[in-house]
Amino acid sequence: MLPIEITIRRAQMYRFLSDALLYPTDNWLEDVPALEPILRELESQDSPSSRGTLFLPEFYSLSLAELQLEYRRALGVTGSLCYETEYGLPHEFRQSQELADIAGFYNAFGFRVGGQVRERPDHLAMELEFMYVLAIKEAHAAAGNPGRADDASICADAQRKFLRDHLGRWVNLFAERVTKNTPDGVYQQLAAFAVAFVRADAERMGAEVQARSLTQVLPTPPPEDLVCGGCPVMEYAETAY
Repeated sequence: MLPIEITIRRAQMYRFLSDALLYPTDNWLEDVPALEPILRELESQDSPSSRGTLFLPEFYSLSLAELQLEYRRALGVTGSLCYETEYGLPHEFRQSQELADIAGFYNAFGFRVGGQVRERPDHLAMELEFMYVLAIKEAHAAAGNPGRADDASICADAQRKFLRDHLGRWVNLFAERVTKNTPDGVYQQLAAFAVAFVRADAERMGAEVQARSLTQVLPTPPPEDLVCGGCPVMEYAETAY
């Protein structure tokens, strides 16, 4: 396992990204200068070939109102780009299965989606916050008595599995979609950084991640028994004026 100090730094980065990818009520740009020393400390434990490869973008300064406008411009009013299961699944039941799998991870570690932030479990910010919670739990267990070593290992293993099965597989799709919407801007930079950080962390944790390609994402096909013939909307559309 990684040293406790590194695990805490990982948690801090995941918490920052989680907060920054929700609709801004505080100006997260003000926290960016504090992240550079955290990144350098994280890289101190990486292999020599990996060091110096992860850089914070040079975010430009914006007021909170301007940052909120940037969020709506990049992610839409509903933030629809931020949901894992919106990136194409082979059939309509798979979305429920994926949501259930994510919820299973959350429930196993007492992570509850709710409170002031009402979001689906597959929202990117929720998945990032879950990684923050797991890292904090791991650090807390590792700092306790020797009898809790197994608890720390369980938390570390859960992080590897969640990166492999969920977060690490689709965060790049999110970033590609944001870039298509807004080729430049604060959230395009943030999304690209999130991908770089998650990839570096997966390598750091020894997680085997196979990221999906945006070219592989196709619309989820509708149910085979879905027909429009008897739909009142179709009757209305066919009305002659």
